[in-house]
Amino acid sequence: MLEQLDGMVRDGATARGAMLIGGVWSAGTARGTIEVENPADERVVATIPDGTADDAVAALEAARRAQPGWARLPAAERGRAVSALANAVRENAELLARVVVLEQGKPLDQARGEVGATELFLRYAAESARRIEGDIVPSDAPDEEVWIRRVPHGVVVGLTAWNYPAALTARKLGPALVAGNTFVLKAHEFTPLSGLMIAALAEKAGIPAGVVTVVTGAGRTVGQALVESRLSNLVTMTGSTRAGREIYAAGASQIKVLRLELGGKAPFIVMDDADVDAAVASAVTAGFTNCGQICTCNERMYLHRAIADEFLEKFVARAKAIRIGDPMGSPDMGPKVSGPEVDKVEALVAESVEAGAEVLLPGGRLREGAFAKGHWMAPTVLLARSNDLPAMQQEIFGPVVPAMVVDGFEEALTLANESAYGLSAYVYSRSLKRLMRTIDGLNFGEIYFNRTCGELVQGFHTGWGQSGLGGEDGKYGLDGYFRKKTMYVNWGDSGGDDDVPVRAAVSG
Repeated sequence: MLEQLDGMVRDGATARGAMLIGGVWSAGTARGTIEVENPADERVVATIPDGTADDAVAALEAARRAQPGWARLPAAERGRAVSALANAVRENAELLARVVVLEQGKPLDQARGEVGATELFLRYAAESARRIEGDIVPSDAPDEEVWIRRVPHGVVVGLTAWNYPAALTARKLGPALVAGNTFVLKAHEFTPLSGLMIAALAEKAGIPAGVVTVVTGAGRTVGQALVESRLSNLVTMTGSTRAGREIYAAGASQIKVLRLELGGKAPFIVMDDADVDAAVASAVTAGFTNCGQICTCNERMYLHRAIADEFLEKFVARAKAIRIGDPMGSPDMGPKVSGPEVDKVEALVAESVEAGAEVLLPGGRLREGAFAKGHWMAPTVLLARSNDLPAMQQEIFGPVVPAMVVDGFEEALTLANESAYGLSAYVYSRSLKRLMRTIDGLNFGEIYFNRTCGELVQGFHTGWGQSGLGGEDGKYGLDGYFRKKTMYVNWGDSGGDDDVPVRAAVSG
């Protein structure tokens, strides 16, 4: 697999992917293939097996067989294995970055940053192996203690989105393995190559067969089978709210444990006491990095009337100056991931303009010259008169940022909270009072105060409302890859005979 991907990057050859099930690379029972397209020029760069429900079951069975032996290893040994995978990612970082560019379309320097995050997620997880703690609490009874242990779920299914295909895989894979689970990956069919490469690197790093498994194919076939099966114990997914609802329903029959990171509609609040230049720079970064395809993107701005004109003039000028081009070069922004994604964003802008939005920067779809092939959009900036506009309420996930003018902080908080989403938010103000009011009054799981986007591995990336369940990163993210087992240990009836086994009642 590594050789094929290297050939794809170096020679422009079309890679032929395979699934990794139980340590064997093959097409499984797939009868067809899925083409992986380069978003910059629409060239097919790879084909992958269009897997079946039978392939999903085979992947889960292989993971189930491998899990008890993997869980019996000391946590430190599992951590060393994940650290070896991090080393392999570092050694192959440039190849992985170029694979990300070819399948996803982000500029190469941003892809290198993603690969750096991929390694960091794995490193943090590996370092956490010695921090797996339980509790011993007093009992109400004499000669008794209550032991609470963290134990693995068993088989974890990871469903990843196309916007950060390598980093999202590592974000889930690392803690899942350190906790003692085995991991079955179903990467998005737009961007499966990064996940396949990470699986190949896991194999190279010496992680046993079946511990990391990859099955490819359509979400409604392979993904649904993985979620519905009784063999999967935990499903962790990053994707759209629509997909999250479908997974929520599919897992209901098995009362499946779910961790869902879904859509976002981050408000960006700028008050009259803010550093306007810093806020503008942050808003542009948060709005247009990765062509606006980030769940924490600046998706709507609420600007205090006293600074709104100055802010918008500077914001539009900086957005207009963004360089768009070949992502293998050094542009500021590459293409969107697919044609249907461009269509969706165009329709949302048109609907908002028809409903009364003013166009401050037209941007839009690019179709001519160097952009005749590929899925290109230029930054678009809208001025909204109402918070009900589609662009203010629906997730855009593209290089479009709408703005509204407000008269005060409480109005901004009220409008920001008028959303079904609750993932990330931004506030720029120098006021300590407003900071404390933000903490109490802004209903989002992750807030950036006087700072641009980019969560840290030791934080906790969590959404409220329709932005999902659970979360990732840090000690709280790691905890989600365990379940708890409680033991009531009573030694009062042992009669003082050290050879008599301790009685334990187990509740799990």
